Amino acid sequence: MGESMKNNENGSPPKSGWSKLVPELMVKDLEISRGFWCDMLGFTVCYQRPEQFFCYLERPEGGQIMLSQFSRQWNVEQEDVPFGLGTMFQVTVDDLMHIHDRLKAADWPLDRELSEVWRRLGDREGGRLEIMVRDPNGYYVMIAQDLGQRALSAQD
Repeated sequence: MGESMKNNENGSPPKSGWSKLVPELMVKDLEISRGFWCDMLGFTVCYQRPEQFFCYLERPEGGQIMLSQFSRQWNVEQEDVPFGLGTMFQVTVDDLMHIHDRLKAADWPLDRELSEVWRRLGDREGGRLEIMVRDPNGYYVMIAQDLGQRALSAQD
């Protein structure tokens, strides 16, 4: 299972504390999805409830997400991937190249190759390295590394 099972069987609350907003993704196969989020994107399992096909994941920087295998308890119209059309999750990491290299080594398709992007943030602009990928259920995930801020360029 790689990085996905670093914690003990019962697990524990997130090391970074509870986030104020944590998306819960409905997934087709919990094992496959947990493998992607942990082994490819570097999340670890905080805790899980195998009998409910559920796990709570976090990244060292504090990003958190829950995965729950699709079941009839959820009144979900769509039962086939891709799920979450129109939704994109942004995950900010300290080392994007490590994740990029893992995805490339696994021959995982990128929807957007590695790029440096600067966007206006009011009176300045912020830079990031970014890649875009889809998880096994079709959810879009932008993984980004902060490059800092700078004054607006003359053309802005």
